[in-house]
Amino acid sequence: MFSYLLDTHGSIKFPNQGKIRENNKNNFNFRGTAAMAGVGRLKNRLIAALFTRFPSLGTKAAQKVETMAFDATPFTRMSKPLSEANLALITTAGVHLRQDTPFDMSDPDGDPTFRVINSGARVDELMITHDYYDHTDADRDINIVFPIERLRELVSGKRIGRLAPRFYGFMGHIQGRHIKSLVDTYAARVVAMLKEDGVDVALFTPG
Repeated sequence: MFSYLLDTHGSIKFPNQGKIRENNKNNFNFRGTAAMAGVGRLKNRLIAALFTRFPSLGTKAAQKVETMAFDATPFTRMSKPLSEANLALITTAGVHLRQDTPFDMSDPDGDPTFRVINSGARVDELMITHDYYDHTDADRDINIVFPIERLRELVSGKRIGRLAPRFYGFMGHIQGRHIKSLVDTYAARVVAMLKEDGVDVALFTPG
């Protein structure tokens, strides 16, 4: 049986038994770490299910979370009616294409990266990776958190002008060291891409 080691650069190694005994300080036993990560993910899912069953517990927990405040957030009025607007959908519900790399659930501070989703994607090409809320219902109908089909219906009904070619999936639950990279790096990249696509309106949905 192989023992898997993960080096400091994130690459997987398959060392021989002698190297395993060396216990190189730059490596750690991946098998044990994976088991611990699995336990952590199970705990998070159980907590999410508990908050769904007892919403008051979720409310109390949310009240203890320190949120970010922005005093200089700009307000931009619509320059055209919604029926002529180019709209993009952005979610923090952990939605991504099945073919894409899932969000990292092993990091307790979350995964600040994003996934690009073609606005023409079928719902069966989408999935959710997020352990911090109960998405049982959304797994059955992803439109609950990512209303891609509803938006297409609104375009067909001429209530919305058109959909941008690219939508975006983030994972909510970003904490600690990842907040800065989320705001300064990944969110900034999405803003630039929205401008490239000539987006007039962005619809945000939580998880």
